Amino acid sequence: MRKLVLLFLLLPVFSHSLWAQQATTSVDICVYGGSSAGVMAAYTAKKAGKSVILIEPGKHLGGLTTGGLGYTDIGNKYAITGLARDYYRRIGKHYGKFEQWIFEPHVAENLFKEYISKGNVQVLYSYRLSSVKKQGTTIQEIVIENSDKPSSTTNRIVKAKMFLDCTYEGDLMAKAGVSYFVGREDNKLYNETYNGVQLLNKHQFVDGIDPYKIPGKPESGLLWGISSAALPPTGSGDKKVQTYNFRICLTSDPANQIPITKPEGYDPEKYELLLRVMEKEPTRPFNLIMKPDLMPNYKTDINNNGPFSTDMIGMNYDYPEADYARRAQIQKEHELYTKGFLYFVGNDPRVPEHLRTEMKRWGYPKDEYTDNGNWSPQMYVREARRMIGAYVMTQANCQGKETVQDGVGMAAYTMDSHNCQRIVIEKDGVKMVKNEGDVQIGGFPPYPIAYRSLIPKESECGNLLVPVCLSASHIAYGSIRMEPVFMVLAQSSALAASLAIDSKRTVQNIDVQKLQQWLKANPLMDNSPADILVDDQDKVHIVLTGDWKSEHNPGGSYGPSWLADDSQGKEKKAVRFVPEVVTAGKYAVYMYFPKVKNAASETAITITNGKDVKALTIKEADIRVEGQTAGEWVLLGEYSFPKGKSSYVEISNTNANGSIIADAVLFVPKQG
Repeated sequence: MRKLVLLFLLLPVFSHSLWAQQATTSVDICVYGGSSAGVMAAYTAKKAGKSVILIEPGKHLGGLTTGGLGYTDIGNKYAITGLARDYYRRIGKHYGKFEQWIFEPHVAENLFKEYISKGNVQVLYSYRLSSVKKQGTTIQEIVIENSDKPSSTTNRIVKAKMFLDCTYEGDLMAKAGVSYFVGREDNKLYNETYNGVQLLNKHQFVDGIDPYKIPGKPESGLLWGISSAALPPTGSGDKKVQTYNFRICLTSDPANQIPITKPEGYDPEKYELLLRVMEKEPTRPFNLIMKPDLMPNYKTDINNNGPFSTDMIGMNYDYPEADYARRAQIQKEHELYTKGFLYFVGNDPRVPEHLRTEMKRWGYPKDEYTDNGNWSPQMYVREARRMIGAYVMTQANCQGKETVQDGVGMAAYTMDSHNCQRIVIEKDGVKMVKNEGDVQIGGFPPYPIAYRSLIPKESECGNLLVPVCLSASHIAYGSIRMEPVFMVLAQSSALAASLAIDSKRTVQNIDVQKLQQWLKANPLMDNSPADILVDDQDKVHIVLTGDWKSEHNPGGSYGPSWLADDSQGKEKKAVRFVPEVVTAGKYAVYMYFPKVKNAASETAITITNGKDVKALTIKEADIRVEGQTAGEWVLLGEYSFPKGKSSYVEISNTNANGSIIADAVLFVPKQG
């Protein structure tokens, strides 16, 4: 009897011990956040031979890439490497192309799931960060709670040697005690010119739009969404965060449509400013009040466009540091604002008829976000926390005035910030509404992103990498913060974590050159032969006949430049691209054709493997460029190439009746 009583007394201890054991997971690498970066990081770590867990607070993978941002912000395809490039080629395969940068949300998510399945990655959905336990500068473990029903009884512990924060918010980084910044730095801090307060002309109200509920009467109060704050000096820093919105997937296919109806709490007064824009510009077209980029199968990726659009300006300041409940509230407010905006444009009789007619063509797609009311669960969190790490990327890096040597990825997009506030200014004695904070400065070639910008200061944490909320100033982050770039940096971060484990070092003390070599030698993490790229700047593998002009055109070229000839064949000229073939075999050969003015209607090309010679003619009219890019890869065919440098692709100006551009040639090994 005494033994039986003792057993019953010990049962709670045994059951608690068993529960604790079941609730604790130990892995080599813990990836927090199932964004596009999180998926690529987890897949990379697993392919590197490490045990991995991917924790996603929501129910879906892919973040913004699956959340409606299907019209990919690229900048320059040259910057997209490794698994990120593989991702867009697999998207292309789905749509019958070499690579594709525009796609439907469910197609994007299904592909991320394929990576997870192929890598046999353990994913834990609907769990979010509760606390972080550190010893010195090392994260020992994290405690996560159920996102849907937070309770200590469902909490789980994750222990890992290395952690990656792949969220848009940087919660793991913050709870780990790593330094970060929210808002816009003063220009003086990093010797910049486009940081801080900026009252510029993009997505801006024309002069004279009255900000008051009753025009001309300040005592009537400001219209919804306008701040009473005074305009600070240009370039001054603040804690204001560039605006969020949703990238909206609609469809014009009646068979796949759900009507846009009046959302809960609908208030047409929120959209009064749009009517005042229309009063000034009654014929303003639909695509200048929102940006409806067309996607496959009659769908859209709609973004903000114009002075009053889908951006909910000034309503997100709390979000980066808010608790989960407040964040959910902010997201719901943005959702209802956006749905109300769509309904207002399509139904309010004061909206010009041409806009209402166009809006009525669209509806929510039945086959997207089927578990979330056909609405994206992912708000476009353009910027939240930004780490202050071992190195801070700044405007100088973007513009090539400072170049890092520890690059583990590239960026190429415009330095881009959406507006941060909507205010009243006085001009020539007249009070008017203006947006403040929008900056769009480009014109620079792809540039490297420092490995040091992915890691904290050594004094703060030695086993954490942050590829999304990385260390960058506000304006530099505006160039870096693109989904394909996050994927590239996540792959680099996961490999760095693996190197740190193997070498028993902190992330600050790994061999970065070894990391760079690994990324180049095994870009797909499967030991398959890498592509061979021969670019116009590769002097070792380029042979010129005649005088070609090197033109820097970062907005249109593959990489920073191309070679051009405008002589129209008056003297013979050619550019020979000579690959150094390491592995003999069959290769698909692509040439990059930028769209340029006065281009020759046909381009003559010769291909040889050192033995057989083939002549081709590419017609300019057949080259179709889609998405945010100014050029396209054109397939020249598949060829068997021997090892060495006896093969080449040559572009000439034979019979040219316009400009001939020689940019880049890509040799893609055929598997099997």
